Amino acid sequence: MTDFEEQLRGWWAKLTAWLRGGQRAEGTRKAKETMQDFRASETGRKAEAAFRDLRDGEVGRKAEAAFRDLREGETGRKAREALQDLRDSDTGRKAREALQDLRDSDAGRKAKAAFRDLRDSAANRDKS
Repeated sequence: MTDFEEQLRGWWAKLTAWLRGGQRAEGTRKAKETMQDFRASETGRKAEAAFRDLRDGEVGRKAEAAFRDLREGETGRKAREALQDLRDSDTGRKAREALQDLRDSDAGRKAKAAFRDLRDSAANRDKS
């Protein structure tokens, strides 16, 4: 694993733990320090430069133009219409009801609790 990946994973773990966690003031301070450390590091400077080059370079301009064409073109219009038709349809209504029923069911509550337990155990492992 590269130095950049390790730093990014560590930063991400600390950030997600802070977002989930209890000690707000301490968490905020640590998150700010971590972010500043990452930005000040050689890896952080390289990552920022790479993103800037990608965004400002030829590839970035071409990607922006392609997204704009897709959004504003016939394909984008048809996709928006298809999504709206699905939302308005009986199938879309039934899908929303099914998701709500799942969320409200005992299985949904158990799944949420299981995810919460997994997330909390991962956060505790990161702190060790």
